[in-house]
Amino acid sequence: MVTSPEALSKRRLKNYWNFPDRNSNSTNVIMMKISIKGMIETSLLDWDGKIVSTLYTPYCNFRCPYCQNAGLVLNPDQYETIPFEAICNFILSHQNWIDGICLTGGEPCLFEDLPEFLKKIHNLGTKIKLDSNGTFPEMLERVIDMGLVDYVAMDIKAPLTFEAYKKSARINSKELFDKVRESVNLIIHSEIDYEFRTTVVPGVHSGEDILEIAREIEGAKKYALQNFSNRETMDPEFQKIVPYKIEELEEFRKLSLPYVQCCVVRGK
Repeated sequence: MVTSPEALSKRRLKNYWNFPDRNSNSTNVIMMKISIKGMIETSLLDWDGKIVSTLYTPYCNFRCPYCQNAGLVLNPDQYETIPFEAICNFILSHQNWIDGICLTGGEPCLFEDLPEFLKKIHNLGTKIKLDSNGTFPEMLERVIDMGLVDYVAMDIKAPLTFEAYKKSARINSKELFDKVRESVNLIIHSEIDYEFRTTVVPGVHSGEDILEIAREIEGAKKYALQNFSNRETMDPEFQKIVPYKIEELEEFRKLSLPYVQCCVVRGK
């Protein structure tokens, strides 16, 4: 049953440059039902302090060149769809061990039936963490107001300017970027437990960038700085980039602390 998504080979990553919607970056919810293309049965990394099963949805409206899940984004049909019944059976049989599930991707909020999917998981008595890039504030507000998620982790790809997001997330839609800012405001002023997080990439993010992000999310409960991995990337050129040293990320963390309630560093 367990399928762990792997990034596509360099040959298949050529699709990155001519993917049909790369230049459109549509803000509309895709009219399709959610599917799960990967599952890690037991993860200690995806929700701080909790043991979770991590579920992966396909597709994304960003094209971050440093993305680790290019296969899910560009060619999800290469992965078998995991039956919902199998997921439920695993959760029910491990309720004394698993604290909850983390729904990630891809971008889970692309799917119009996300609330129905979350409700089914919620009815199992399972806590739910939702990962999102923030481009669907209406969907985020809906699942938060319905009480279907216990924790939201929103990625902030760059300082909150359109030009910075064009570089970091490879988007060309100002409307799409405006949705990100809307989601930041929604999450900060909600009652939900949450974090913002940035994957910190040399050449894309500097200490000044991280400081600017921290200022823009001032007062946030938690800000996580995640170290970039060059093992598998959507753009093969990013495999040549040497990640920041952990000591450098710690300096970025110190820059952020005056502006957020908590700032943590993840990764080696």
